[in-house]
Amino acid sequence: MDVQASRKLAAEQEHEHNDIGAARRALATETEGLNALSDSLGAEFIEALDRLQKVEGRVIVTGMGKSGHVGCKIAATLASTGTPSQFVHPAEASHGDLGMVTRRDAIIALSNSGNTPELAAIVSYSRRFNIPLIAITSRRESVLGEAADTVLLLPPVDEACPMGLAPTTSTTMALALGDALAIALLERRGFSPEDFQVFHPGGSLGKKLVRVSDIMHGPGELPLCQPESSMKEAIITMSAMTFGCVGVVNAAGELIGIITDGDLRRHIDADLLEQTAGDVMTASPLTIRAGALAVEALRLMHAHKITSLFVVEENKPIGFLRMHDLLREGVA
Repeated sequence: MDVQASRKLAAEQEHEHNDIGAARRALATETEGLNALSDSLGAEFIEALDRLQKVEGRVIVTGMGKSGHVGCKIAATLASTGTPSQFVHPAEASHGDLGMVTRRDAIIALSNSGNTPELAAIVSYSRRFNIPLIAITSRRESVLGEAADTVLLLPPVDEACPMGLAPTTSTTMALALGDALAIALLERRGFSPEDFQVFHPGGSLGKKLVRVSDIMHGPGELPLCQPESSMKEAIITMSAMTFGCVGVVNAAGELIGIITDGDLRRHIDADLLEQTAGDVMTASPLTIRAGALAVEALRLMHAHKITSLFVVEENKPIGFLRMHDLLREGVA
């Protein structure tokens, strides 16, 4: 390697070293901020939760600039975890969007300095109509801090920006504090996976929370016969329903067996049609509950190398689920 190439490589390695160092310093500073925020939580956080839990309308989140971007995410997180919420831009609020805020709502206002002039209209509106106001700020002695009913104070930690100018640590703390409020409210309300699925029907989260009952074939489509049915009748039923199997139910309507293509192959001989369904069936077949997650059905099928399951309630068949149904819904 010539001298010029060697110098170029050394310069590149130095730049890489400096870049990683800068990134690690930023992350360390923001981590310090999050730790300080966690240590600072106390009575005012509980008070904020109490106010938010009592809201009959929506939680209105507002903020300007970077605080506004953080506020949009907080509003989205609250809404998706069972707390109705929306973001109202403070500058637009003074031009008619205050009509989005009702006396049944509460407001979370974000401002690191607490003196953001664009917040004046929505803050005044909250005081005029006695709408609960929660401030997320680093300055209690500020316009926002002094006006608020509850102040969630961000601890005094340096910004990750080496000039101390770009909002970095402060916005990270505000975002994390919004998540903390949302999760604490979620746990207070007993928000369940079923509730979560209602708000997340699309995407990978929604698919993971789909239940068997959402995608199974219903009672009117079930291929069923009795144990005393002839194999000719069982095969006709199997062929008519196109599921590749037939369930065998007793007089009480309980599923006691299943006949699959594999069972037919194992019993194929000259007198197959002379036998009954009870003679050929596989007893005590695998089943699944209607309330089970679809991913549980998928795991069961994979584990036992099967492609379909009867869905039962009190051992009575109420549905049927195929691997194809899971694939169609994007679960598999």
